[in-house]
Formats: sequence, structure tokens, C-alpha cells
Amino acid sequence: MSSHKSSKPLLALPGSYGIPFFSSIYDRLQFYYFQGRDKFFKTRADEYKSTVFRTNMPPGPFMAKDPRVICLLDAVSFQVLFDVSKVEKKDLFTGTYMPSTSLTGGYRVCAYLDPSEPKHAMNKKLLFSLLSSRHANFLPEFHATFAKLFDGLDEGVSGPKKTAEFNSLNDVSSFDFCCRAYFGVDPASTSLGTAGPAAVTKWLAFQLHPLLVVGLPKILEEIFLHTFPLPPFLVKSDYKKLYNYFSSAASKVLDEAEAMGMKREEACHNILFATCFNSYGGFKVFLPEIMKWVGQAGEPLHKRLREEVRSVVKADGGSVTVLGLEKMELTKSVVYEVLRIEPPVVYQYARAKKDFVLESHDASFEIKKGEMLFGYQPFATQDPKVFADAEKFVPDRFVGDGAAMLRYVYWSNGRETDAPSEGNKQCPGRDFVVLVGRLLVAEFFVRYDSFTVEVGTSPLGSSVNITSLTKAT
Repeated sequence: MSSHKSSKPLLALPGSYGIPFFSSIYDRLQFYYFQGRDKFFKTRADEYKSTVFRTNMPPGPFMAKDPRVICLLDAVSFQVLFDVSKVEKKDLFTGTYMPSTSLTGGYRVCAYLDPSEPKHAMNKKLLFSLLSSRHANFLPEFHATFAKLFDGLDEGVSGPKKTAEFNSLNDVSSFDFCCRAYFGVDPASTSLGTAGPAAVTKWLAFQLHPLLVVGLPKILEEIFLHTFPLPPFLVKSDYKKLYNYFSSAASKVLDEAEAMGMKREEACHNILFATCFNSYGGFKVFLPEIMKWVGQAGEPLHKRLREEVRSVVKADGGSVTVLGLEKMELTKSVVYEVLRIEPPVVYQYARAKKDFVLESHDASFEIKKGEMLFGYQPFATQDPKVFADAEKFVPDRFVGDGAAMLRYVYWSNGRETDAPSEGNKQCPGRDFVVLVGRLLVAEFFVRYDSFTVEVGTSPLGSSVNITSLTKAT
């Protein structure tokens, strides 16, 4: 590595892992309770005067064997997490711990596979095929399912409480939409009925509980959520209901998987995970964030959005179309800005597969083979050396020449200007997620002029209550 040429000084990595076992527990308490997530990283970056440093990451003992990571907090160093020539992603989807494969039918699903593993390409190819074959259904199914959500908003705001819980309505609509868009089978018409969202939420909790703070007394959360894994058998019946739905509804996809040489059962567990964790789990977080940021921006932004949306929709014959969405420059920018300022996945991990030199904005550091790299995405995508007013929500940030800055938007486990492929770990549904975000904004402002929100927190992100709605005039 001494032959590495860089204009940036080669520095020793700052930071410390402290005393084994005890320091990782101390850091966990600081992270979850005494400092909180953002302050935890900021105080260390300030102390070390570096955006790259050593630290421990939760959950630590006894959930994770090794909590030690090299933390990356700037837009330059963060990008190494996408470089499959330098890092691997095997079993790192959730970080320093991996949930039991009993939660996924005994299989390591695609999210936990490194691109170097043969099954990764096969699984990702199947997901690309699914998205391609069903793309014509995305807009009509969104319109149908989210019309019910909007009806629910109307009922809530006009009801006794004068407010509507967006998250709970979104949970139902997003699950129905994912199932209908991908497979054309309404869950309510099957034995799964309306139990899907609750079953998925419980299943997600059993995988993510080491990373969650849910409001219980600290001692209870530490014992039951952060120290030992919850036993998978407690969610077995819920998972079985979901599996039965997917084994039937996704039969055409599973036929294709078998033709590709995959085991039908393994393919079904992968499709279930991609739909329920990646797609639905993402929309549980992402769509409330859109409503939060657009709602808080107020009438000036609402006016610009409704004028843009309605002008394009009118020119397209009165319906929201794919081509029309591409013409909505402000709408596109708003969705990207939400993904930048509050990415739905905040943690990204990778392990060095060889020795190399890592660069930040102003320094370089030696990384050894086997070391764990961790990126906290909100700091990387709010890097003040890259974005002006980085901590502010700027709706038109990516309009016009601003689109060039999309290379620093990383929510999909890759640059927004890169293309997901079988050989990388970028989200195969990247374009689908962006499309759904645009659809929410467009369909909303076809129906409404403006709205107000009350924002709180939830274990997975933001909770949003709609406190007023002004119908389209």
C-alpha cells in the first residue's frame, strides 16, 4: 500500500474500540439512550476531527460476535461500500449481526448474499424479470389501492378526531399494492385476508429488534431487544401464512425460477423477502417521510407541485402516466430530496476483502483485509462539502443542472446515477421505489390542493398525522 499515490495525507485511523465487551455495551447505551444516533456520531467525529474513525456499533454482546467497525460519515469515503472489487457484503445486510435463517425458511436470501456467490446473480435476475414483466400494472394498481388510502384520510380529517394516521393507512395500502402490482392477486381474496400487514410487521420486528428503540423501560429493551435474539418460533405461524400466499400468488414467478434452475421453495422465500422486507418494508418508512417533508414545507411548495402535476395530467388526457411523471421535474426532485435528506435505510455495511487505502475529503487511511466498514448514510448524504444547505429540505435541489448531484444520493446501496445489476448490491427495485414516490406526490396533488401534518417518531422512522386537507379546486 505504500505505492498508493494520493495528494491526501496518509493518516492513522483515529478512534478506539475500548475495553472488549464492556466498551461495546457502554457505546450501545450511548447510541440508543444517552446521546442518540446523530449525536453519537457527531461527538466522535468532532473529537477525532475526522469523518473516518474506529468505533463500536450496536447491538454488540451477545447479539453480535464483533461490534468493531470503521465508521464512514462523508460522501467520499462512503462510496467504498459500493465497490465490490474492494469489499464484500456476505451476511451483512443488517450489520454486525445476522438474524436466524429460521426467519427465512432456513435459507440465506439474496439480501445476505455477496455478488461473488452464484445464487446472488440468479436471485437478482429473477427479481429483475419480475419487475420487468409487471411494470404495466404498477400505475393502475397504485391508483386503485391508494385511492382507498386517500378516502381514509378524508374520513379521518372529517371525523371526530379531526386527524388521520397516515402510517396505519399506508401500511394497508402499501402491502396490498405490492402484492397486486407484483402478482395480480389481492391478498384479501385469499386465505391471508387482511392479516398481511400485521404479520409482516411482526416478522420484521423479529429481524430488526436489535436495532430498535420502542419506548419500553430501558432495562427491558436491553434484555429483550438488544442482548438476545427473539425466538423465531414465536413468529412461525405468521410467516407460514405469508408463505402460503406467496407460494400461490407468485406461481408464475416460481415457475420461471424453476426453469432457471432454482429450488421452488428457496425462490418463494426470496420473493417473499424481496416483497415484504425490501419493498413493503421500504414503503412503510419512505412514504410517510414524503408526506412529512412535503407537509412541513407548506403551501408555497404545495402550490408549485399541484400546478406542475395538474398541468401535465391535463395534457396527458386526465390521467397520471409514466411519460407524464418524467415531465414533472419538481416532483422528481422532491422525491430525490426526501431520499437524500432522510434515506429509508440509514446503515450500510461491508467487509474489506483485501488491504487498500481509503480516501475521505482531505485524508487517506489504510484499511486491512477483514475489517468491517460501516456507513451512516444521513451524514454522508448531508455532507456540507458536497451539498449547499445540506441539512435543509430543498425541494428543487435536483432540478436542471442540479440533477448532476444525484451521484451523491446513495439510498439504494449505490449511486443514483449507477445501474443495479446482477454483479452489484444496488437495490434491483431502485427505479420502482422512485416511481412509487413520484406516484404518491402526483396522485395526491391531483386530488388535493394542500395539507398540514403533525410529525412524530416511530421505531422505524417518522409517524405522520394529517391534520387538515384542502380538496382540489
